[in-house]
Amino acid sequence: MAEEQERRPAGELEASVLAALWAAETPLTPGEVQRALADGLARTTVTTILTRLHAKGTVTRDRAGRGYAYRPAQDAHGLTARRMHAELDKDEDRGTVLARFVSELSSEDEQMLRALLDGGDGDGGDSGTEGGTGSGDRGGTGR
Repeated sequence: MAEEQERRPAGELEASVLAALWAAETPLTPGEVQRALADGLARTTVTTILTRLHAKGTVTRDRAGRGYAYRPAQDAHGLTARRMHAELDKDEDRGTVLARFVSELSSEDEQMLRALLDGGDGDGGDSGTEGGTGSGDRGGTGR
């Protein structure tokens, strides 16, 4: 019996497909994604991944001949933010979830979040406010 190839997690395959789409300047068909990945995935596997990503709203698609060409719905940062919102939406006690999230931030990330909440750009540069007095108590971490 031939040794079976170890199965990769679905998230890893989705990430690879998204990376190929983000690298492309135009929408890609499943065959084009398959060639861009160059890792031996069957086209049917790539099509299945793209179909699942489309169902999740992660990619959009347009007719291309008899099939579709796909493009990412958002850039990588937008997708991460969307995932964070989805996780937050899973819990009824948003305040507790947010408080726990904030309490585990590094001091650098906390400063960046404060700058963003105070209207800065959060790029790590000088946001103009030291200490984040901003708009009152936001349930800080007590650091």
